[in-house]
Amino acid sequence: MELAMAKSSNLTRTDLDSSFESQLSVSSRTSYRSLRLAEKERRKNQTGDPFVLALKYFSEVKAGTPRAGNDILKRNLVLVERVGLSRGMPPEAISVMLDFAMSLRMGGVTSVRVLKFLIPATVVPQEAVVRAVSWLCVGKIAISTQVLFLRWVLTVFDMIDSKDHIRAIYGFIFSFVTEENLSPYICHLLYLLTRRESVQPFRVRKLLDLQTKMGRQPFLLHLLSLYKVFYPKLVTLALPSRMRSGFKIHNSTWKVALCAVQKRNNGQVSSDISLSLGLKDETNSRKRKFHHLELPSLSSSIQSNSSSSRSRKVLSLEQLHSFPHLLDNLHCIELPSQMASLLGSSLALCYLDYVQDDSVFLRLNFWLGHALHEEFLYCSRDGSSGSSSEALHFLNRLLSTQHFLQEGFSSTEGFLYKFLNVWDGSLLRPQILGLLSDIPVVPSSCISQLLFEPLMQLFFTSTLFFKCSVIDCLNNMLLKWLTWHSVYALEDGLDISLNRHTPMNMTLSGFMDSVMELVRFVGRLATMGLQLEGCHSLLLSFILDFYETVCDMFLKYGLPLVVMPPAGVFYPALFSTDPVSVDRLSYIMYRYKKNLTSAKCQQQETKAFHISRQTCQEFNHYLLFMVNCLWNSKMFLPGMAIEVDQELLVLSKVPEPWTSFDLNHHPAFLGYALDFHHKCWPERKDIDFNSIKAAKPWNWYLEFLFSQGFQGLQQFAQSSINRRSVAGISGQRGSQPTSR
Repeated sequence: MELAMAKSSNLTRTDLDSSFESQLSVSSRTSYRSLRLAEKERRKNQTGDPFVLALKYFSEVKAGTPRAGNDILKRNLVLVERVGLSRGMPPEAISVMLDFAMSLRMGGVTSVRVLKFLIPATVVPQEAVVRAVSWLCVGKIAISTQVLFLRWVLTVFDMIDSKDHIRAIYGFIFSFVTEENLSPYICHLLYLLTRRESVQPFRVRKLLDLQTKMGRQPFLLHLLSLYKVFYPKLVTLALPSRMRSGFKIHNSTWKVALCAVQKRNNGQVSSDISLSLGLKDETNSRKRKFHHLELPSLSSSIQSNSSSSRSRKVLSLEQLHSFPHLLDNLHCIELPSQMASLLGSSLALCYLDYVQDDSVFLRLNFWLGHALHEEFLYCSRDGSSGSSSEALHFLNRLLSTQHFLQEGFSSTEGFLYKFLNVWDGSLLRPQILGLLSDIPVVPSSCISQLLFEPLMQLFFTSTLFFKCSVIDCLNNMLLKWLTWHSVYALEDGLDISLNRHTPMNMTLSGFMDSVMELVRFVGRLATMGLQLEGCHSLLLSFILDFYETVCDMFLKYGLPLVVMPPAGVFYPALFSTDPVSVDRLSYIMYRYKKNLTSAKCQQQETKAFHISRQTCQEFNHYLLFMVNCLWNSKMFLPGMAIEVDQELLVLSKVPEPWTSFDLNHHPAFLGYALDFHHKCWPERKDIDFNSIKAAKPWNWYLEFLFSQGFQGLQQFAQSSINRRSVAGISGQRGSQPTSR
């Protein structure tokens, strides 16, 4: 019985196994057959694809094949052209067609036509570019065709998959720099390819000789400036600190087609081309708006899976995901192919702040200068809301980048000097003024023409809010100048470098002259602005913000300079109906006294600098007037700074006019005096503010004011008021000495 069951069981398993193997065999045969059919179908489709057949024709066609009357050439050329202009060419097609064009197998006319529709769909193989460059030495290619090829390379430069092999033939490319017609394009290409190891003494000498023959051409100066960044001792030529753009954008031939291909491919290619290529408006060529302002995504100049990156252990910025990851790989990071993409990544900005390669800033400044000029200086004014929002986003990103780096870009500075002359004061006002506050110190010899004159025209014809914004902008500018001085200035007062991105050094005396010019300019603006706006308290608040910075320049920032506010600011603040303004003026005077006292002590010890006698006299004059006005009740009396004819005072019918602006009658503190009077004499029905001037009530009243938060008034009183003291800093005694 058991034996029979076992045999039955064995038979059953054997049958199942054979059945399973049979089914598996059938399934496998079916699968293999499907794969063979699919492969056969793919080969059939590929063989029958007209585009593939056309590429095969151009790869196999022999040199000397007649072009005239060649219908096959015409048909294949039209087909490839249509594909290139509609959806772009794959890398293999780029290689075939570029080699066909540069080899001149069917003449120069056909080669020019091919170069004009050579639009990449994804990337450009660097080997194709290297082979094409090698054809330049043959000598058969016309100069115009060589120029067109170089323009094409510059246009698609950021779409080349890797540049290691192109940099390997740097010397071969450099040999064409002496060709007069090719030199601008060769210099531009070299500028993009240059690394530290590329700079050699013989190349510097060649460029200097060429500069002597051709003159100070911008493209030569820009390439020399990059060489000077790497090896300053090799480039002895004095280069201007501010140069106009040396390299033009040469993409007009491929502009529309590239934009159409990129839009069709839904942004699959992260290329800097989209930043510099905008669709041309059909109705007006000057109505191009904000096509340069899109920041590209991070894309390394080498492919992460390429053999060169693996051998060099290179890590691209787009592969970083955290700040610790960045710290662990600081010395093996490959910079992106598009420097503009650095602005869109916080990790990239951290690396940008760390890296000491100034060529990065040169390339970034070149892109920024082109984008800002094209979109804000050369475009029409009637932009749409979408364009405005794109510009707003771009400028905000630029602002945040400059704030992160704590310094501005030189290209932004040059743009602002031009833009202020055409700005209406309303377009993107917060962003423009924010960028303006980031500019480095401007030499005093040109600060008026570059900055003061256009700002003054806008200031006097603008609204109250714009006036406040300008004063706030100039205050932030002064704060950053003083901060740069306190951080970067050498202790012995020699040349100070104001900005890593601005190759301009300035002596301490030159820096002080620029600061002096800025403070005096704001003083003029403030005086006229208060007159135009009726001493508006909001404008006065921003002006006092500025002078809170000015009064502490010596003690807080180490700058041996003291500049007093003009009378057009001091007196409106003192007579203001706002108690906060009077309190802030008191604090400013308190800080002026601390700075002047410390400066005079240091002047006597070191003789390193000199505070002018006029500055001390202005301070003493303001101090005495303030004490006599607020404490001594001596307004409008003979000998005071403000004198009023006695007959006019009688006609005003104001009782005891000399007490009109002391602390218990001042319009700003009248409410506090009334409140104090009610608390001291609640049973009195009539109000007599003169009763507060008695000895004890006066001290109580001062304590009452100080308890209300008027700390500036308290510090001023503690430092300057003494019934037995002397007036002023220099020891000049008054008839009734009440200040020290």
